Amino acid sequence: MNTRYDVLIVGCGFFGATLAQQLLENGYKVLMVDKRNHSAGNCYTHIQEGIPVHTYGAHIFHTDNPDIWHYVNRFATFNHYVNRPKVRYEDKLFSFPINLMTLYQLWNVKTPQEAQAKLEAAKIPFKNPANLEEWALSQVGEEIYTTFIKGYTQKQWGKPPSELPSFIIRRLPIRLTFDDNYFFDRFQGIPIGGYTPLIEAMTQGADIRLNTDYFAHKNELDALADQVIYTGPIDRYFSYEFGTLEYRSVRFDTQVLHQPDFQGNAVINYTHPEVPFTRIIEHKHFEFMNSPSTVITYEYPQTWTPEKEPFYPVNDTLNTGLYQKYKEKAETLPNTWFGGRLAEYKYYDMHQVIASALSLSKKLINTLKNHNNS
Repeated sequence: MNTRYDVLIVGCGFFGATLAQQLLENGYKVLMVDKRNHSAGNCYTHIQEGIPVHTYGAHIFHTDNPDIWHYVNRFATFNHYVNRPKVRYEDKLFSFPINLMTLYQLWNVKTPQEAQAKLEAAKIPFKNPANLEEWALSQVGEEIYTTFIKGYTQKQWGKPPSELPSFIIRRLPIRLTFDDNYFFDRFQGIPIGGYTPLIEAMTQGADIRLNTDYFAHKNELDALADQVIYTGPIDRYFSYEFGTLEYRSVRFDTQVLHQPDFQGNAVINYTHPEVPFTRIIEHKHFEFMNSPSTVITYEYPQTWTPEKEPFYPVNDTLNTGLYQKYKEKAETLPNTWFGGRLAEYKYYDMHQVIASALSLSKKLINTLKNHNNS
């Protein structure tokens, strides 16, 4: 006889794990399924050469919300890592994000006043910037745009910046101080030992089935629970009825090097368009490790196809309209809830995923209470 559950959660990433944790804490029985052979979704970390490796690319936790920071610290001890990437363009290295040191390296300016004057002179005015390229040129001018933005953006999105909406880079910080912390948030770090133990701590007490394709067993799985939470691609749930949503994917080439250090920093972005990868990650620097070997990952952006993992939604007008059709249909389904990056077709950071899941958990728990009392 099959076990009966209050909730089935499809997907074992941060969204599903947060919901599971809240449900378990309130005494509900939870089943989680995931098509991969591991939990933790894209945050999954594995150990290689004694080093926690971010299998699907760098994940740095950051938030300005003390409640979210307190929440994740219930399940792991976070280190004091601060994201200070560097940029390599041709044979030169630059401080990044763009700050006073960057502008000194480019233009030999030494004060905020000199930097501001140089920036103003470099800007190319556009009355109504129509795309990412025009917006960037209107903000920083040709040299900064070419060195830091143009090639990287074209590789990341597979399109010329002149064909992309400007909102993609509007959160790129430009500072007239020497502050090179990529994020503005008060709280930042990485769980010591990686994200996988954190997710396992959050989901302890749930029944978890890995290597399980939800759609291959949908009727059987749905029948086991009163409520279903779906965190996968929303268009896949509806068999692509209105069309396929567009994503960008990434190929990760991870290598073990038998040397103590490769690049001296966790993240170096390669912004020249002729370099096929966008960045190199050196994982040991996320945890300040000394070891005889090191592990690095090259990231190659790719055109997404259904057999590849979807990483970045392409939130242009066409795809946003398509998503709205799926969202409206999803809202008509009884006892089924949708959430997370893929189900909401939204580029969430981890803290935003958790906040969204905590909000949904309150609604779900109220629904379960009302159901049990009826």
